[in-house]
Amino acid sequence: MTPADLSRSLFDLLVPLVEGRRPGAAAELSPTDVVLERPKNREHGDWSSNIAMRLAKKLGTNPRELATEIAERLASVDGVQGVDVAGPGFINVRLDAAAAGQIAHTIVERAHDYGRNESLAGHVINLEFVSGNPTGPLHLAHTRWAAVGDSLGRVLRASGAEVGTEYYINDAGNQMDKFGLSVQAAAFGEPTPDKGYPGEYIGELAARVVAADPSLLERPRDETLAEFRERAYHLQMAEIRDSLERFNVHFDVFFTEQTLHEKDPATGRSAIDDAAERLKAQGHVFEDDDAVWVRTTDFGDDKDRVMIRGNGIYTYFAADAAYYLSKKDRGYTEKIYLLGADHHGYVHRLRALSGAAGDDPDVNIQVLIGQMVTVNGAKLSKRAGNIVELDDLLEWVGADSLRYELARYPSDTPLDLDGEQLRKRSNENPVFYVQYAHARTRSVARNAAEAGVDRSVFRPELLEHETESALLGALQEFPRIVAQAAELREPHRVARYLEEIAGLYHRWYDNCRVIPLGEQPVEDVHRTRLWLNDATGTVLRNGLDLLGVTAPDRM
Repeated sequence: MTPADLSRSLFDLLVPLVEGRRPGAAAELSPTDVVLERPKNREHGDWSSNIAMRLAKKLGTNPRELATEIAERLASVDGVQGVDVAGPGFINVRLDAAAAGQIAHTIVERAHDYGRNESLAGHVINLEFVSGNPTGPLHLAHTRWAAVGDSLGRVLRASGAEVGTEYYINDAGNQMDKFGLSVQAAAFGEPTPDKGYPGEYIGELAARVVAADPSLLERPRDETLAEFRERAYHLQMAEIRDSLERFNVHFDVFFTEQTLHEKDPATGRSAIDDAAERLKAQGHVFEDDDAVWVRTTDFGDDKDRVMIRGNGIYTYFAADAAYYLSKKDRGYTEKIYLLGADHHGYVHRLRALSGAAGDDPDVNIQVLIGQMVTVNGAKLSKRAGNIVELDDLLEWVGADSLRYELARYPSDTPLDLDGEQLRKRSNENPVFYVQYAHARTRSVARNAAEAGVDRSVFRPELLEHETESALLGALQEFPRIVAQAAELREPHRVARYLEEIAGLYHRWYDNCRVIPLGEQPVEDVHRTRLWLNDATGTVLRNGLDLLGVTAPDRM
């Protein structure tokens, strides 16, 4: 019996009970009202519900009295071993071994689909993260959002949402001109220009640009600046994409800011021009001091924002508006922005922009701010100057360790990682602990096959050891954990859950044999335990995949 089965049984018996106490009240009751939770103390049962306390006031009755009546009816449901009422009206349910054990069969049969749910079905979400400038390599400041953002996209999809992941390339503006000048100067062996970009990588880009077209050193410099900028830009973006792929981070769209500024040949207008007109049509635009403003204070911003300066030049806010409207026009009803710790000022600005565009800031946009991360022992990049490059981190600790460790903490808290610990192949390293549990499930399966233990028999009533009960109960939780991680935008919940599963599995492994000892015959309990072993491997594998981490068969 899965939690969904038990919840449905509880709902079905509640309907006539509620209707009998207050005619018409059952129509207000929904299956989603019946919430089951795992008791912190396993002695209290497998599942607990507070539904009696939630309904008592509506029905004008004592919650404990109502809970007692519900418990009496629930006790007769197939698979329920016992029901107790605790405190002011908590209903604690204990399943019989056969009902509890059935989940192992369900998990193995559903395989990769186990954990997937429809809690966010119908949601169409644009998820933007990383969005590092194309003027240098990705570094430590980008790394946390790369891991968290990609994992969040995975759990959102696993919960039924339609998700488009997006990287916004800031490839317009003064920083690109400074980048081009820096590369051009390096090509001629000159020092970095004032406020330009230093670092060995600039010289490397310059060498590659010149190698592709040596004539750039012979032509007038004012004619070649744009070529230096564009060629180096594309080379740098190729490096960024390669770094992300090696970090197992994938984007559906790389959106370039340049496209917002480009004029449509047919209309002579840009996306920013159109955005300005659309915001005016919404009635939140006004003129003052020869500038065009958006009255973002109407939506909680600390000040109104200039969209067009007095000299007719658009501001960055205008580009932000055009980009937001682009997402809206592409059918994304919800937009999630993952921004760094230095972007707190953008929260009210973007929410206000959503309201000015005719959306509901509480529904159509969410801005998440991540805190800084440091890695003890990380070396500054010789190539890129005074930063820690993502590529160097990958070479030092590996993608799996880095991704898992970054994803297992709430992103809104500062994080200081121990680089040497992340390199350890021991239980001190959380990702090793979880991966080793998965590898152990695969080893048990291989050894079982050699010993003649297969899954030809499944008798869940034989899974009665206390470690089996604890493991089965936790495995049932996986779909709920995934749904919760998606709803709260907190993929770290999946990581912490996997560590719990790994611990429960190791304890079960120490107490319950899948393979008989010595000359003992293979019995049904061994075959049934193989189902539980393989179910655990499935959950660990599926969970690691949601975090973008591999699940090795051998370690």
